[in-house]
Amino acid sequence: MIAITGATGQLGQLVIENLLTTVPANQLVAIVRNPAKAQALSDKGITVRQGDYNDQASLQAALQGVDKLLLISGSEVGKRAEQHGNAIRAAKAAGVKFIAYTSLLHADKSPLGLHVEHVATEKMLAESGIPYALLRNGWYTENYLASAPPAIEHGVFIGAAGEGKIAAAPRADYAAAAAKVISTDGHAGKVYELASDTAWTLSELAAELSKQSGKPVSYQNLSEADFAAALKGVGLPAGLADMLADSDIGASKGGLFDDSHTLSKLINRPTTPLAESVKTLL
Repeated sequence: MIAITGATGQLGQLVIENLLTTVPANQLVAIVRNPAKAQALSDKGITVRQGDYNDQASLQAALQGVDKLLLISGSEVGKRAEQHGNAIRAAKAAGVKFIAYTSLLHADKSPLGLHVEHVATEKMLAESGIPYALLRNGWYTENYLASAPPAIEHGVFIGAAGEGKIAAAPRADYAAAAAKVISTDGHAGKVYELASDTAWTLSELAAELSKQSGKPVSYQNLSEADFAAALKGVGLPAGLADMLADSDIGASKGGLFDDSHTLSKLINRPTTPLAESVKTLL
């Protein structure tokens, strides 16, 4: 049995779509905070179990009979190390034999503030005694394309990444990698640095938006503080705005770049090009 945490999340749903092409639905366990939101998964024959990152006992119950766990990192920045610890302890108590964890690209040396909780989780995995693999995901292309419509409307894409190269890929590419690792053997002890085949700068992203929309879009580089303030000004929560601004500064230092082509090797196809993602968006 394979269990997936965060199964109704954006990444989790894509992982399950991939798994269903090779794994029978009755061999999958979707662990969700609110089972009422997972009816579509139940309808496909997947076992849905309630489990909350903040409640180790609920996770332990949800993991009974599970052999492999895909631990998708939680979304509550600042609480994740404790939450992931709950999941790892629950997995050990339930007898889970393998965990794949979605970490951060080059987490051990990343300049992004986000790396701290991922490094803490990786340490807990190493100390757990459970065989595991690290899926160190780079940035999602969607993280930047969410800002594309207003950028096209106003003619300016703002950020703080300078000319840092960003090897971002769509969630679907990372989901395909996660599905491969959790459903096949031979991955214990592996660290996968996952990123797109082709990196780009935010200036190049702006140029692609301009090219495909037919409207001029330029990139405006801001300081970390000014970028965070701009994000808060359009309604983003302070914590999220500060995290995104910090991540852009990290990108300017090379924190979101990797050219190992590990992701495309793992999924046996090229990663999705930026131009294709922009086309899909528009």
